[in-house]
Amino acid sequence: MTTCALLLFITVKAQQPVKSADIILQDAYKKAAKEKKKVFVIFHASWCGWCHKMDTAMNDAKCKKLFTDNYVITHLTVLESDKHKDLENPGAMELLKKYHGDKQGIPFWLVLDKNGKLLADSQMRPEGTSLDTPGQNIGYPGSKEEIAAFQQVLKTTSALSEKELSLIGERFVELKGK
Repeated sequence: MTTCALLLFITVKAQQPVKSADIILQDAYKKAAKEKKKVFVIFHASWCGWCHKMDTAMNDAKCKKLFTDNYVITHLTVLESDKHKDLENPGAMELLKKYHGDKQGIPFWLVLDKNGKLLADSQMRPEGTSLDTPGQNIGYPGSKEEIAAFQQVLKTTSALSEKELSLIGERFVELKGK
């Protein structure tokens, strides 16, 4: 490929519009239905260190297969700085607000079924409290309490074993301090 052709390809690729949250989720629902999985949605931003840690932990060699065997993982970009607003997925902020995450900080995550029904989210609430009631965002689960809540979400929305849940918890603890 010539230098001119390469530059043209890069320029055209860079100018493609960012997909809307609706399109991203519809694709995820289709894949989840086909693969018999749940959808794990992570709201993130390019500047968010905890978001990067969440991705690093979930993509770690010890954990990645555990997540990808159970979830279709997708990201929605929100809360970007003014100079990076073009990275945001249209409709993602409205979705974040719908699930009471707009004042919670990021990462903020949801677990949805193949039809888009909310099964769990990253908010800790008193036991027995409805998902419609705002709670406190776990974000990146790093404390003992947050990891236990995260593991409980994974336990109720996946086929992960106790041993696998423990492995995930250990990995999140390891990365918290880095």
